[in-house]
Amino acid sequence: MTAMLRIYSRFSTAASYLQSPMLLAVRLYWGWQFVQTGWGKLHSIEKITAFFTTLNIPFAAFNAHFVSGLEFVGGILLIFGLGTRLVALLLATNMLVAYWTADHDALVSIFSDPGKFYVADPYTFLFASVMVLIFGAGLFSVDALLAKRVEGLDA
Repeated sequence: MTAMLRIYSRFSTAASYLQSPMLLAVRLYWGWQFVQTGWGKLHSIEKITAFFTTLNIPFAAFNAHFVSGLEFVGGILLIFGLGTRLVALLLATNMLVAYWTADHDALVSIFSDPGKFYVADPYTFLFASVMVLIFGAGLFSVDALLAKRVEGLDA
């Protein structure tokens, strides 16, 4: 049994080295996806405003600009890993609002029909945002560089 625990411990340690590369991959891929959706919305702001109006989102024009900018700038910040947890919180909130307003049926069927929930458009964006919110940016990020610099100043 001790040998099995030692093997598992080594395996777990080795697998831990994959956390930062995985977080980098998530940030790069989903950051780019957010950049693209934000850019598309910024260049179709009238359509986005009209869509938000049909969803009864208050201050539709303001929110269309805000969401478009959040996705575009937030995606760039995710890519670089700067302010990552705050950006991820804002993007996750954005995706929850998207579920609530545009995919409400999918949201309320999370337990009764999970397939409907996870095939909805906001799902993967929400999942990536929550993952980065919980685990942070990882070692390959501006956040990590800034943390090292702050630690150096405190020493």
